[in-house]
Amino acid sequence: MDKPFHIATAKEILEGKVTDVYFERALSVLNAKNIRKNVKAEFVVKRFPRNYPWAVLAGLDEAIALLSNLPVKVKAMREGTVFYPNEPVLIIEGLYQDFAVHETAILGFLCQASGIATKASRVRVAAGDKPVVHFGARRMHPSITPMIDRNSYIGGCDGVATLLGAEDVGIKPSGTMPHSMILLFRDTVDAAKAFDEVVEPFVQRTVLIDTFHDEKFESIRVAEALGKKLFAVRLDTPGSRRGDFPAICREVRWELDIRGHKDVKIFVSGGVDEFSIQQLNAMVDAYGVGTSISSAPVLDFAMDIIEIEGEPVSKRGKLSGEKQVYLNPKTGKRKVVPASQKRERSFEPLLKPILSNGRLLLKQPENAELRNYVLKQLKDSQLEIEAPSGR
Repeated sequence: MDKPFHIATAKEILEGKVTDVYFERALSVLNAKNIRKNVKAEFVVKRFPRNYPWAVLAGLDEAIALLSNLPVKVKAMREGTVFYPNEPVLIIEGLYQDFAVHETAILGFLCQASGIATKASRVRVAAGDKPVVHFGARRMHPSITPMIDRNSYIGGCDGVATLLGAEDVGIKPSGTMPHSMILLFRDTVDAAKAFDEVVEPFVQRTVLIDTFHDEKFESIRVAEALGKKLFAVRLDTPGSRRGDFPAICREVRWELDIRGHKDVKIFVSGGVDEFSIQQLNAMVDAYGVGTSISSAPVLDFAMDIIEIEGEPVSKRGKLSGEKQVYLNPKTGKRKVVPASQKRERSFEPLLKPILSNGRLLLKQPENAELRNYVLKQLKDSQLEIEAPSGR
């Protein structure tokens, strides 16, 4: 077997081998008929999944890495920008034949990365200032683990669990302990004590307490065994319980507090999303969020030609001509107008030149800077998520 894993290499992506076949067929027709025209194409989401009111742009770094090998000009919003439906986030200008086969890959970069970053930001809004760690790598193909972790981080997660994802982001990996280790010890306290003896002191002692017995009694046992060394107790897989999970967390908090363990945090994971966080925030201190981020719904970007040889043109249902998105940073008001329209003094353009025939015009920010940019927008704009009924 030549390929042990069903993944495309970087070389295959750059060569356009992941394209939809109809682009190759279209190019063969255009070339045979000697139709070679300069076009402008924009990338837009008409509506967001599940009635999301806003989204976060991500995946632009990979799109730029691909486009920097082509003789095209590119304008784009800054990666990490909060945007809204029907706002173009990326514009490519060049000979259609020069970038047509890469439409599939560019859309893939933007659609999935933006979906993950958006979900992470929604979780961040729900959790407020409480720590959130991304735990969802195991739900997706391992070849894209760094991409998932990176976009969960810039979207607002404080940490990621995988070794490679953390290395790619530039942070230390975050994690507690698996059920399997506790099962092998056959006792939660014995496993906790062994963890404390072996694992480096800089790792916070967070003990999983739902493997064998009731969470309340296990949390008490662990707190009494580790004392001041215990940082947090972790409650996992709440979906497997038929009780009221917020009530279980409230009970654990009560029993720890009344015994003098008020400093012990409650860490929750397993089936957590932005809506369950809203219900748990009153008694929970930190979250591990997995599947809801790693398998977040993609944003349905489309690439559409909007100019040919300088003339406005578009398919039915699309607005022709190059556009600019303006933001008034003081009021938050936004406008999508023809790019030729004169800018109002109080508005700033969000689409800026990034690439020109392989030359990078704007340095791309580091991951931590992108994350801070996203967090600032979430705070300054006081963005909210819809009620749980909108799921």
